[in-house]
Amino acid sequence: MKLLDLHRRMTRWPLGTWMFSRAVCFKAPYFASIAPRIDALDPGRCVVSFRHRRAVANHIGTVHAIALCNAAELAAGLAIEAGLPPTLRWIPKGMQVEYLRKATGRMTATATVRGIVDSRRTGDIPVVVEVRDPQNEVVVRAVIGMWVSARPTREA
Repeated sequence: MKLLDLHRRMTRWPLGTWMFSRAVCFKAPYFASIAPRIDALDPGRCVVSFRHRRAVANHIGTVHAIALCNAAELAAGLAIEAGLPPTLRWIPKGMQVEYLRKATGRMTATATVRGIVDSRRTGDIPVVVEVRDPQNEVVVRAVIGMWVSARPTREA
């Protein structure tokens, strides 16, 4: 089942958003370190949030840089996956990150795929991610280069 179809089905259920978020972390366990909640998912767009707690805090009490990058990468990956035709696959190729201010409180990462992804467009596709604090201030801006290529065909 496609990711977007699964999201649409599960989020109709009570606790569906929580269950979908846990399922994503089961498939990609590293993201569980930030205990994310996937708040919205559409082709080419994803919103992920996570709570500021001790596990994601640094020595000065703010959300640490790697937790912010994890949220950015998760949102970017889901955004591109939700809009990708089944004939294509993706992998992160690189990340440019700007840390703009101290991050405190619940963080919300919004990823947007630049351009249209279809079966004719492969190569490097940038995904822009902004991570905002509870005051809606941008604390991190990232551009994640996703390498999109044809999915290999499986022979029987």
